[in-house]
Amino acid sequence: MRIQKYFALLLFTIFSSCYQDQQNKITLTKEIVGLEKLKKYITDFNEKDYEIYKQFYENSEAYDFLSKNIPLIDLPNKDIEETYYFRWWTYRKHIKNTDDGFVITEFLPQVFWSMKHNTINCPAAHHIYEGRWLRDPKYISEYINFWLNKSGDGIRQYSFWVADATLAFNNIHRNDSILSSQLSPLISNYNEWEKIRKDKDKSLFWQFDVNDGMELTVSGRILNENIEKFGVEATRPTINSYMYADAMAISKIAFLNNNFEIGKKFENKANKIKEELQDRLWNDELNFFTVLPKNHNKTSKPLNVRELIGYVPWYFNLPDDKPEYALAWEKLKDTTGFSAPYGLTVTEQSHPFFKISYQGHECQWNGPSWPFATTQTLKALSNYVNNYSENKSISKDDYYPLLLQYAKSHKILNENGEAQNWIDENLNPYTGDWISRTRLKNWEGEGWSDGKGGVERGKDYNHSGFCDLVLSDLLGIKLSIDGTIEINPLIPNEWEWFAVDNIFHQGRKVSLVWDKTGEKYNLGKGLMVFLENKIVVKTNKIEKLVLNNY
Repeated sequence: MRIQKYFALLLFTIFSSCYQDQQNKITLTKEIVGLEKLKKYITDFNEKDYEIYKQFYENSEAYDFLSKNIPLIDLPNKDIEETYYFRWWTYRKHIKNTDDGFVITEFLPQVFWSMKHNTINCPAAHHIYEGRWLRDPKYISEYINFWLNKSGDGIRQYSFWVADATLAFNNIHRNDSILSSQLSPLISNYNEWEKIRKDKDKSLFWQFDVNDGMELTVSGRILNENIEKFGVEATRPTINSYMYADAMAISKIAFLNNNFEIGKKFENKANKIKEELQDRLWNDELNFFTVLPKNHNKTSKPLNVRELIGYVPWYFNLPDDKPEYALAWEKLKDTTGFSAPYGLTVTEQSHPFFKISYQGHECQWNGPSWPFATTQTLKALSNYVNNYSENKSISKDDYYPLLLQYAKSHKILNENGEAQNWIDENLNPYTGDWISRTRLKNWEGEGWSDGKGGVERGKDYNHSGFCDLVLSDLLGIKLSIDGTIEINPLIPNEWEWFAVDNIFHQGRKVSLVWDKTGEKYNLGKGLMVFLENKIVVKTNKIEKLVLNNY
């Protein structure tokens, strides 16, 4: 597709900071970020890896696949850069070719609680948000089709914001024909959720904590008369935020298909959930969204425990922009709240039921840091900083340290005592130890247990996102289904340069460069956006850009 316009609409004060037209006629003659960096990282990851379980792309094929498919980044901070490439390297391991098309797995070994093709829908939305950045759309397109048409009840094994993720994928790889065919199964899935997880006299959904992917929660313990229990019913911020997001996504997809009746119907469903969630799950005493009992009535109050899931509504920009809601974000930086040296805790540390345990079930959501929840929280924080005005308790400056902490947590000490790139299940927020692995490698004194998933069950665990956070939030690249490109980086003020190359938005190559001095990339000073290797906008400082009609 030819570029129709070289300049786009710029928000805020961008008009005054733009260079003159004659200075903007820059054409890239080579890649901004070369493949040498990627090759070095992949070689290092491969050399340090012991490849136990192989799927479609083995380690020997990792470089070839990734060089053709992922956006390439060049960052001043090497912890984030290295983790970015490491997470793509691990993600590649989980691409599995089946009789039902490509799917993405959570565990590399077969686990007994998985469904068809060893799939588990719990992290599937993370898989889609991450994988939508791949240049070749077939992997995620077929994965979405699997969930909607070939997975049976597996699509509702756990909570899953499938419609929202499907729309997010189409923001980058729009295909109206496929999207139109997906509308009906998305509606059918939503209707089934209403049947199984919403009481007829209530507007909100309920879920077992374990089927939210969260075993042995503190809120579940409180609801079970202070006794720990595996699987407790409750009206939770998670599933209700997911159902809100799915209703909104179905509404938007319906409107795209000129089905205004369905579009309005699901918009109304979403608005009703939003109204009830804010009314019933907001805890005025704790200034936080908390869990409400399943069998609640008009006088029932949400539980007095803050859990990290209280930020999930902002993952979908659900809450209104109110000053009282801003108070919730104070706890993200509080060491009695969720802040800890190696990662965010999933329960506030001041609660008496908070604990870090090496006894009982290997996966507990009562204290440890979970990458699944960290991913949701950082996305929610980015949305809050970017889209809300009442953000007096937290700011852009708070995002980067948390993302950096998350990046640095991707380590383990090998047999030689050397730090090695690693992603596993749950993290000790005070030591950085991967709790589940420590437990499982000698389960009941007998080594790895086949009943628990076998050798190194959690190695390369694909239950969260990281790369999407770097691209969408840190570097601020927001791509829309209508072709709009928004750039709004959350980089620290001291960064004088960064670059990202080989982003493909609806078939067109997008590149982004920040060079404060002009000496790093020799393309001139400022923030530059390139489309099909031709510059379309250039500003002299980091600020929000919105490009459309190009």
